[in-house]
Amino acid sequence: MHTKSLEYLIRRPKIEISKPPLLIMFHGYGSNEQDLFSFAEELPDELLIISARAPLSMGFGSYAWYTIHFDATTSDKFSDLPEARSALSTIDLFIEELKAEYEINEEKIFLLGFSQGTILSMAYALNHPDKIKKVIALSGYINEDLIEKPFEKERFKALDFFVSHGTVDQVIPVEWARKTEPFLNKLKIKNEYHEYPVGHGVAPQNFFDLQRWIKERCK
Repeated sequence: MHTKSLEYLIRRPKIEISKPPLLIMFHGYGSNEQDLFSFAEELPDELLIISARAPLSMGFGSYAWYTIHFDATTSDKFSDLPEARSALSTIDLFIEELKAEYEINEEKIFLLGFSQGTILSMAYALNHPDKIKKVIALSGYINEDLIEKPFEKERFKALDFFVSHGTVDQVIPVEWARKTEPFLNKLKIKNEYHEYPVGHGVAPQNFFDLQRWIKERCK
C-alpha cells in the first residue's frame, strides 16, 4: 500500500479493538519494507503495524533513507545530513497521513527502527515528543546533528526508549551506540539498553526482549 509519501506493508490488529496502538517500522540502509515486517506476526495482537519503504531506490529491491559515507571514520561524517533531514520531513508527513487514514490511539505510537531507520526514529522522537512516545532502537546511534536544539527536558517526560546493539557490529561500532544511554539519561528520558554478542543484526534474545518491552507498553 502507499500514502502520498511512502510505500508500506500493513498488519491490521488480530483482535477487535477500537483505536489500536500503532507501530511503524523503518528499515536499514539497502533493505526494504519486507525486512522488519518479518517480526510482525510475533508482535502483540492489538497492534496496527506499518512497515515503511525508504524513498531512495538503490536498485534490486534495496532502498535507503539517505546516503551513507562508508569511508567516514567518525559518526558525525557518516550521514548525508541534508538527505537525512529531508527523510525526517517525509516521515513526519507519513505519520500524519497514517493518522488521517486509520483510527489509532495517538497516545500509543511506537517507532521501531533498524540501523539507519533507528537513527531517524530516535531523532524524530526527540524532535516530536508530542507525537511519539515510544521507540525501539536497534543497531543505531543518536546523531545529534539531526536533533533540534535547545533541548527542552520538560517536553521529553513521556518518552520511553528500548535500545540494543551487537557487540561485534561491523557496520555501526558499538562504541557509537554506547553513547545513547548516557545521552538519554542526561535528558531524564526513560530507557532500557541492551547489548548482544552479534554483528549488525537482531539476535533471538534481542527479539524476545523487545517483544516483552512492547507487550508491557500495549496494556
